[in-house]
Amino acid sequence: MKSYILPLSDPQADLETAGGKGASLSRLARAGLPVPGGFHVTTQAYRHFVSANHLQAGILAALETADASRPATLEEASRAIRRLFAGASIPNELASTIVEAYGSLPGANPPVAVRSSATAEDLPEASFAGQQETYLNISGADGMLDAVKNCWASLWTGRAISYRLRQNIPPESVALAVVVQLLVDAEAAGILFTANPLNARRDELVINAAWGLGEAVVGGAVTPDTITVRKADGKVVGRQTAEKQVMTARTASGTAEQPVPDSLKSVPVLSDEKAAELCRLGVQIEGLYGTPMDIEWALRDGEFTILQARPVTALPEAPIEWVRPNPKGVFMRGSVVDLMPDPLSPLFLTLGIPTFLRQMRPLGKRMIGAEPDLGEYYLTHINTYAYMSSSFPLKGWLWVLFRQLPAYPRLLRQLVPLWRDEMHPEYQAFVLGLKDKHPAEMETAELWRASQQILDAAMYYVCALMFATMGASAGAEILTTRAYDKFAKQEGDPPASVLLMGWDNIPARSEKSLYDLAVWAAQDEGLKAHLLNTPAETLAAQLESPDSAPTPSFPEFATRFQAHLEQFGHIIFQLDIAADLPLDHPEPMLENIKMYLHGEGSNPHERQQANKQRRIQTGEAALSRLKGWRRWAFNKALRAGQAMAEVRDDALAEIGLGYPALRAMLLELGRRFAATGAIQQADDIFWLEKAEIDALLDGDRTSRQAQVAERKEYWKRLKRETPPPMIPVRKRVMGVKTDIFVAHSQDGQAADVIKGVPTSGGKVTAPACVLHGPEDFDQMRLGDVLVAGATTPAWTPLFAMASAVVTDIGGPLSHGSIVAREYGIPAVMGTNVATRRIADRQTITVDGDAGTVLLGNGRS
Repeated sequence: MKSYILPLSDPQADLETAGGKGASLSRLARAGLPVPGGFHVTTQAYRHFVSANHLQAGILAALETADASRPATLEEASRAIRRLFAGASIPNELASTIVEAYGSLPGANPPVAVRSSATAEDLPEASFAGQQETYLNISGADGMLDAVKNCWASLWTGRAISYRLRQNIPPESVALAVVVQLLVDAEAAGILFTANPLNARRDELVINAAWGLGEAVVGGAVTPDTITVRKADGKVVGRQTAEKQVMTARTASGTAEQPVPDSLKSVPVLSDEKAAELCRLGVQIEGLYGTPMDIEWALRDGEFTILQARPVTALPEAPIEWVRPNPKGVFMRGSVVDLMPDPLSPLFLTLGIPTFLRQMRPLGKRMIGAEPDLGEYYLTHINTYAYMSSSFPLKGWLWVLFRQLPAYPRLLRQLVPLWRDEMHPEYQAFVLGLKDKHPAEMETAELWRASQQILDAAMYYVCALMFATMGASAGAEILTTRAYDKFAKQEGDPPASVLLMGWDNIPARSEKSLYDLAVWAAQDEGLKAHLLNTPAETLAAQLESPDSAPTPSFPEFATRFQAHLEQFGHIIFQLDIAADLPLDHPEPMLENIKMYLHGEGSNPHERQQANKQRRIQTGEAALSRLKGWRRWAFNKALRAGQAMAEVRDDALAEIGLGYPALRAMLLELGRRFAATGAIQQADDIFWLEKAEIDALLDGDRTSRQAQVAERKEYWKRLKRETPPPMIPVRKRVMGVKTDIFVAHSQDGQAADVIKGVPTSGGKVTAPACVLHGPEDFDQMRLGDVLVAGATTPAWTPLFAMASAVVTDIGGPLSHGSIVAREYGIPAVMGTNVATRRIADRQTITVDGDAGTVLLGNGRS
């Protein structure tokens, strides 16, 4: 026999059988929650009623003219269908089965609530409460059967038809179940959200409460009390007691709105103790479903009952709170953090940062003579964004004061030779030793062990740069600038930055390599035409299989381009090992070649020589004006600044020497994990934590696919956030002004003007090209303003196309500022909000002297 009736807690009461509301009530009842007793009239009963009365053809005919954009057509279709239902009768055997279930409820003709439960409602992805009808205080078999039939007909209300049209739900696929439950003659009732719908806080829940049955609250007929409760301990943290005017009460023939007695109008419906009790029920229900819930509840004789629970679908994103890991610390987005503009991957958070902190100790001992103890938060993260701490433990301050500072005069003399003759060659030799390692041939455990060894070497090298080039370069440039401005500069002279430009460093050689490749390709008209007329993405694909040559000389072009990638393809976009390398995204380099083939852009050989000549001439002119101790002081400052400037970008560009091998090994390990089902694809390995990889290698076969998917979504959410440049904001740290090291706060940024740090002079009005990473590089056009979170040496090819540069983080000593000055284009750094406030292709005006970006309304 077909199942027309199911007990309320029956496990068969799923979405298809009992509808969304019924399935939820069944789940709550089986979990032991206080749900009023009752039964389900299943969707099979509805289908039998429609079939026995031959209604389906009439329903579909009435819906033919229904248009969600024309409400009158929806109501017309609804009236036609409801007339069909009104004229139909419930088959005898079905009516008898329903009446028998009603008779099994306790009491004679017990009052019940008859609730519609559709198969297309109360779903996490498509929730729309109140589409169908509910009938309260129904007594007797005849009244109950009429209410069931009216619920079936309410499947075709105008609002329900409109909802399903918008959701693209086929009308022939829907059916309606009905839940019949004992009526709770509630003294009070209301709604409970297990997350705060106003501020999206998941650690708070909000209760609406009113006297009488819950219909007045659900229907909006009364302004209820609002109580905000902290989930962790049930403490009431907010309360608004309303002047409640009406309530829904039972009558002889159903329910009606009645005035609230004067003695109750201003009285809180729930005490703090009762609110805490309801909170515990809400937390239990949320735990059962694993998502914030919208719950209808009732209170009778001091006991709560749950009438309904559905997932919350319209909850805004929870606000991100930027809580310091050390409540007494000051955390900044500067220094090495310039290489980490985006949220960090789980693998880099749990492997990369701990490796960096561990390598600081032997590196510090090697350079200073004693291991530093700068604290566990020296490089840390807040909401997965990297931050540097300027607050050290006592041992750290002692190391700085009595070890590092006294050693600095010696270090300033030795840093460049130390990097050039020791640190860099050591790293190069280590990477060279990896040439014979082929990931596909390595044992799984060896892949993981070798990956960690490469990361050890890379982070040791980064720590060396913190001593040898990053901080020292900043100090030397400041010293050179002050000495020049104070002793030598005269009216009409170029700025001090000219003294530090024109070096033949790795980024410059990379650009010249592309230019030379374009000059070579231009000699072959067929090759030139193919390169110019083929999208960069297509060219990149053709380079993967150059044997199927589109032109006779294309294989030679591919060979030359591959040589370029082998020499420069390791220059990182970001420090995070999860980020792709130029090797993975050759499109911007191909666009550079096409630009040169078009005859656009400047000759990088000539530009570098011009900058070099300017540097020499400016330095010689300054020295010629000075004598005595002033000449001596300026010459010492100039030599220090130029020595650091010469190697600064080389040092940064070589961070990624080991990254191609490291990423190849991790991706091979990821492929093996994917083959076991632990993750879905190879690059999902970057979304695992170190401990999880260790566990997988130890034989754990737990699938991490759901966790990886959640982490990717959370990363996307965080990517939309604007991390504060400093927490908390300080104008000075250790006596040094912070505005040259960290970005401007988004607070106080005007509606049409973004403020930042002026780092390269000039003024340009042009379309913005907002780039979030190498995946966007092909969007860059000649003359665009390059807008990015930050830039590293790998971004240098884009500067040849840019008319100006704007970044979220960085200062006058950051890579982007230095390169912008080399190219003679305006730059504004450290805006903190540029990539979020500036729309792609929006016309903006960059003033590199004032440090402002004016937002225009035009789009190119």
